[in-house]
Amino acid sequence: MRKVIFFMLTSLDGFFEGSDRDINWHNVDEEFNKFAVEQLNSVDTLLFGRVTYEGMAGYWPTPTAVANDPVVAGKMNSLPKIVFSKTLSSADWENTRLIKGNFVEEISNLKQQPGKDLIIFGSSDLAVTFLEHGLIDEYRIMVNPVILGKGKTLFQGIRNKLELKFLKTKIFNSGNVLLYYAPARK
Repeated sequence: MRKVIFFMLTSLDGFFEGSDRDINWHNVDEEFNKFAVEQLNSVDTLLFGRVTYEGMAGYWPTPTAVANDPVVAGKMNSLPKIVFSKTLSSADWENTRLIKGNFVEEISNLKQQPGKDLIIFGSSDLAVTFLEHGLIDEYRIMVNPVILGKGKTLFQGIRNKLELKFLKTKIFNSGNVLLYYAPARK
């Protein structure tokens, strides 16, 4: 069975975005990009909520993204993508499918199909929905060495406690620390 992986960058004080959806504090360097390529190679479908999809679709297909990071841009643009949104009318980024309803049923079906794992990039609201329905199999939380003081907290809106089991960590030279967890119940 395929796994659903949730990957998110966060500040030390638990914010995944600063005021006005600012993510300019993300600590990205060559080592991070190498990890990003390895992670993209291990999956075959990218999952997004509307807000993250719009940001990604507005950046990765651009000449700037392709020039600055051709390998990651190539992967981001070519991999199949699913955007879950009740409000979008279309999803025009290459290889993107729009799902407007039955999010839980759709992910449950995708997990049963053959293939590599699926990954949610960002999309905290979508992740909370999947988390509440027990659909996330692995959490990869990258803590950046920054304190924001305000913003939107990771897993904002979660209603139920979820016990996690520690899997491993990866420490980056930049000071980023990647934490891997799985639900304790699985």
